[in-house]
Amino acid sequence: MSTVALIPARGGSKRLPRKNILPMAGLPMLAWPIHAAQESGMFDRICVSTEDAEIAEVARRYGAEVIERPFDIAQDRSTVVQVCLHALEIQPDIELLCCIYATACLLRPQTLVASRALLDEAPAADFVMGVSEYEHPPVQALKADEQGFLSYMWPEWRGVQSQFQPHLVVSNGTFYWARAEALQRERSFYGSRLKGFVVPADEAADIDTIQDIECARRRIEERVCG
Repeated sequence: MSTVALIPARGGSKRLPRKNILPMAGLPMLAWPIHAAQESGMFDRICVSTEDAEIAEVARRYGAEVIERPFDIAQDRSTVVQVCLHALEIQPDIELLCCIYATACLLRPQTLVASRALLDEAPAADFVMGVSEYEHPPVQALKADEQGFLSYMWPEWRGVQSQFQPHLVVSNGTFYWARAEALQRERSFYGSRLKGFVVPADEAADIDTIQDIECARRRIEERVCG
């Protein structure tokens, strides 16, 4: 049985065309999560799932195996879970899967190691998700009506001191760990036995615009230059 990193990398990004292989501090975007997975030493195989020939060539160049993604799960509405289930179907020896986003270019190897440890420390857990903490408590959110007047989204939390509010986190689009059997059973990373790993703030980034690319590029260059 094996532990595998799977990086979904579709060729048809609409908001930022070809973003998965755009230049990022001297390397294609995709090369950074491949390197993080390699340097973690956690994986028997590192695979990239794609329907795109150019992305496949980049993946192989930087040391990843390629899983040819069927056209029907390479659409705008296709989900990461569908891609992961396809990988588990064609590679039935996978026991533990780590789905790493192709845009997780800031992810450090030690974060993958530490997050995997949660599964070892909690054998009852089936999933570990990379999460971020909110800068401001979400339960203090206000909503605007049609006239622009604000009111509490959750009035039951009005006036409650922050130390008594729930600790909320959000998936940050970096990675998911899953026991293969549990993912095949639940067909979701949001299973009933899900743990969260708080990813350091400097490793999490949304990559949807040219400005996001430039920001991430600067952060990598600053890290590399020390």
